[in-house]
Amino acid sequence: MNKPLRRIAIFCGLLVLALLIRDNWLQYAQADKLQSDKQNPRVAIERYAQPRGDIIVDGKSITGSVATDGTDLKYKRTWKDGPMWSPVTGYASQLVGASQIESIEDGILTGNDDRLFFRRTLDMITGKKKEGGNVVTTLNAAAQKAAYDGLKNRGKGAAVAIDPKTGAILAMASTPSYDPSSFAGILQKDGDTFGKLDKNKDKPLTNRALRETYPPGSTFKIVTAAAALEHNLYNGADEKTDTPLPWIMPGTTTPLKNEGNIPCKDATLRVALRYSCNTVFGKVGADLGNDKMLETAEKFGFNKEQFTPVRSNSSVFSSKMNKSQTALSSIGQYNTAATPLQMAMVASAVANGGSLMEPYMVSELQAPNLDTIEQHTPKEMSRPLSEKNAQILQSMMETVVSEGTGTNAQIPGYTVGGKTGTAQHGLNNSEKPYAWFLSYAKAKDGSSPVAVAVVVEDGSANRDDISGGGLAAPIAKSVMEAVLAKK
Repeated sequence: MNKPLRRIAIFCGLLVLALLIRDNWLQYAQADKLQSDKQNPRVAIERYAQPRGDIIVDGKSITGSVATDGTDLKYKRTWKDGPMWSPVTGYASQLVGASQIESIEDGILTGNDDRLFFRRTLDMITGKKKEGGNVVTTLNAAAQKAAYDGLKNRGKGAAVAIDPKTGAILAMASTPSYDPSSFAGILQKDGDTFGKLDKNKDKPLTNRALRETYPPGSTFKIVTAAAALEHNLYNGADEKTDTPLPWIMPGTTTPLKNEGNIPCKDATLRVALRYSCNTVFGKVGADLGNDKMLETAEKFGFNKEQFTPVRSNSSVFSSKMNKSQTALSSIGQYNTAATPLQMAMVASAVANGGSLMEPYMVSELQAPNLDTIEQHTPKEMSRPLSEKNAQILQSMMETVVSEGTGTNAQIPGYTVGGKTGTAQHGLNNSEKPYAWFLSYAKAKDGSSPVAVAVVVEDGSANRDDISGGGLAAPIAKSVMEAVLAKK
């Protein structure tokens, strides 16, 4: 072979080698990335080529799929009572993607999860169409409806109900809400609808139960009372606290004020919780100090994200505070902030004898043929209270409902414990306060099947009419009644 031909042959050989290297790089190294790339239209076409699996509540589907015309995406998602369930399910839109359970469990719902590989292969051999699996939740439809109906009449707010014994979330409502079916497709109107929701100043797309942190106000006094008992500052609910009135915050000349003329001087923890004495619980926090208050708050779950499996924001109890800052934080003010889920966890731990169970709302993942792929096992998350101190705190919370600020939560034939809160916020407390209520109900056998936290942001109410007992307690009561009715 002469020299020019040899050079051409070598050059051609290098081109073929480069082509083989590039081909193998694409097929083996980049295959997974390209197959899942959002810019690859085949990903969306394949995802919506068959109906998604269902999200199940009380044995019934709350989701579905409907065939579409005029697009390569053959099926789009539908929801039953979408605004009521969307804070839990999230959305699955052909245009903007998925959120919450629809996103986290997308592999099961689309049938693409690796754990369904054997079934997919079998279906391919038998010629059966690919199907999605199901996500079975812990939710109670009646409790969810009670929570949602109560909140939507009040404008903005959130409610969470938990089974204290297992940590199973029974209800999680948030208002204002949205109908995820309204932007499930890929048309211009779907994009317009989502754009309006996304820009809405009332944030209907936000699950307030998990993603909003509020000043918890006086409901945080449950945590402070638990810290006082656990760190042996006081040995019982009826021991006098030696609290002067007025009480001056340490290192300042500023008295901590109570709401109205209430009997807080030297009040016991029970009386102080019944009347919601700021002076008593502020002094408890200052006497314990930042470290002990922080230790108890973190045992209840503060300063840590929760995964239900949908992620919640961290609730906040600060470190390195001086005594007056600790006093304010101990009555739910200063930097203290909590999600509604967090405060439901507080009530749940007290109701469950001091044991805090890990909150969860997906109990089972199913294959399309209903075989179980994964099942949740309840886990203890921490133990913020001894059983003895939990019983003491229960007796205090039950006094609040039987003869204190929480009488609107009474349920004939059942024992209810609770705590009200009216949380000031805004510059110089200029905004209308948030109304809180924490509670649990005991069945006749002494067990506690439900603990509830409710927060209401009622912008239409008169400022003087806003109270946890007036706005939030009736909603908590209706949620507890819905759960008790099924027992």
